[in-house]
Amino acid sequence: MESLSTALYKERNLRTLVDKFKSSSDNPRFRTKTGIYDSTVRRLASAKKFRWVKEILEHQKQYHHDISKEGFTARLISLYGKSGMFEQAHKMFDEMPDLKCDRTVKSFNALLGACVNSKKFHKVDMLFRELQEKLGVKPDVISYNTVIKAFCAMGLFDSALSIVDEMEKKGVEPDLITFNTLLDGFYWKGRFVDGEKIWRKMEKSNVVPDIRSYNAKLVGLVSEKKMIEAVELVGELGSKGVEPDVQSYNALIRGYCKDGNLAEVKRWYGEWEKYDCAPDRATFAMLIPFLCEKDELDWAFELCKGIITRRRLVDGAVLQVVIDALVKEAKIEEAKKLAEMGKSNNYTRYKVKVPSQD
Repeated sequence: MESLSTALYKERNLRTLVDKFKSSSDNPRFRTKTGIYDSTVRRLASAKKFRWVKEILEHQKQYHHDISKEGFTARLISLYGKSGMFEQAHKMFDEMPDLKCDRTVKSFNALLGACVNSKKFHKVDMLFRELQEKLGVKPDVISYNTVIKAFCAMGLFDSALSIVDEMEKKGVEPDLITFNTLLDGFYWKGRFVDGEKIWRKMEKSNVVPDIRSYNAKLVGLVSEKKMIEAVELVGELGSKGVEPDVQSYNALIRGYCKDGNLAEVKRWYGEWEKYDCAPDRATFAMLIPFLCEKDELDWAFELCKGIITRRRLVDGAVLQVVIDALVKEAKIEEAKKLAEMGKSNNYTRYKVKVPSQD
């Protein structure tokens, strides 16, 4: 079975992939492989082959023993949602009685999640209300968290907080995901004071924050230009049993870039080497243009070369900023070298060019 899964992972022709996937689905053990289902659907959706996503998921209905199990059908509903195909997800949910499959809070949550993943945020609350009444389903913490996520995505934070009040009245306790969703929403949108209120409520609820919680708080501190407090918080993480990650350092670097503080940017970029994490796409997207603004072209040039040789991904526009800056400073050979590396590497071809020197 492992070799079969590997063969599907390696198949480059998407039409052949669909045919092999459908054939492989005849094997009951294959149908338990959630990873290969996820990766195949993701590949097809990324290529906008939505009719083929539908083809392989509808194909699963013939396996009566599995399709009558709610867990299996909920997986298919979720896969439609991850592909942005909410109408198909809803259709499959509606068909569950005909498929001799019960509908409980599990498939209810799968449909709500599909709605969010399809970015149909405005439909989530209505669906939440209607299906509760229609099916007699009692929402759980996952249900409420999904509605909260939808409201936060729309910027309707007061509505999100009203859901927290509602779930508590119904005897459902908010969990870490509840609070992290709210913290992300408030801190990222610059509502620092409200974010702090949520933080205090989380502490009173005896919910222990994780690195996602602290990273949201860091974003809030940085947005308020409280850089000293942000640095202190990163320094305290180890004593709290949490290690900083790429998002933690990105928050600090973002803050110092906005402040124009080159020395602190260099210092915190150097901190990567002390921990088991590496800069990511977001790091380079803010760091490299900043270095060009500060006339740190040599460092920007070396970073770009490292990005390509280490097979990291960035937007082509990031490389183009450096190429343009090199040309402006009459460093033509370096500009040509970087453009050639960007266009000729064997993992992604960047559409960059050396501008005219006139």
